Amino acid sequence: EFVLSGLSNHPELQHLLFFTFCLIYTFTVIGNLLIFMATLHPTLCTPMYFFLRVLSFLDISTASIVVPKMLVNFLSEDRSISYMGCATQLYCVIFFAATECYLLAAMAYDRYMAICNLLRYAIIMNSRVCLSLVLLSCCSGNVVSVVQTAWVFTLPFRGPKKINYFFCDIPPLVMLSCTDTSLYEKQIITATVLVIFTPFCLILVSYACIVSSILKISSAEGRHKTFSTCSSHLTVVTLYYASGTLIYLRPKSSNSQYTKKVLALIYTTIIPTLNPLIYSLRNKDVKGVLIKII
Repeated sequence: EFVLSGLSNHPELQHLLFFTFCLIYTFTVIGNLLIFMATLHPTLCTPMYFFLRVLSFLDISTASIVVPKMLVNFLSEDRSISYMGCATQLYCVIFFAATECYLLAAMAYDRYMAICNLLRYAIIMNSRVCLSLVLLSCCSGNVVSVVQTAWVFTLPFRGPKKINYFFCDIPPLVMLSCTDTSLYEKQIITATVLVIFTPFCLILVSYACIVSSILKISSAEGRHKTFSTCSSHLTVVTLYYASGTLIYLRPKSSNSQYTKKVLALIYTTIIPTLNPLIYSLRNKDVKGVLIKII
């Protein structure tokens, strides 16, 4: 088995951290569940809301893989996790995170089609295409997760197997290895480029085209509204991709473990809480449906 050190070794902070992250997790689950339920409403049947529904599911899943175990460890002296439990947690975290990376690129493409090809939007972004994009994102995330998890757990680990982290992740597990990991580090760089840089470049290209179309809008109010939506989306996307890049591009970098823990908290805990606010709760249509549901 492995032992997770958690976020902090100070006993006086454990209860405060427990209540803080319990509250964050509660908001994450409730916020994303509300969005999931709202986007099932017949009036919100466009591709944008379909992708939002999938995103809400991924955010709940990512947080649920990491936070409950972290909460238990705040109040327990036994912070052990079994070998298979650690492998399962690593697989799930990578799967949901990689799938979300690809899904965010699909969402940017959807926004590009909606703004730049409005007349053909309904024909191009039909239900079959939307479902195919989601399935492609899931399949790609699964391939990445299987390869990374299998590779990490073929490494020999030295004892004591104490993971200086709050969940099983690639960098702290690589640090426990007692063999040369240079080949693995090259492989993780390749995976990072495929999972993070490639979708991010596609998002930037999509938004460059979107901005070009927005500048042609004659109404100042219309330009401001569209720019506001784009800036919010890009802010979350940048935070998500940047935190992942800094963690996985150099798994044995000189960055402190504290810094890596903070970056990991951003994409596993903070962003799933912010996504409902940024993507949906500012939307009048979603607000109207939520009021009816409540």
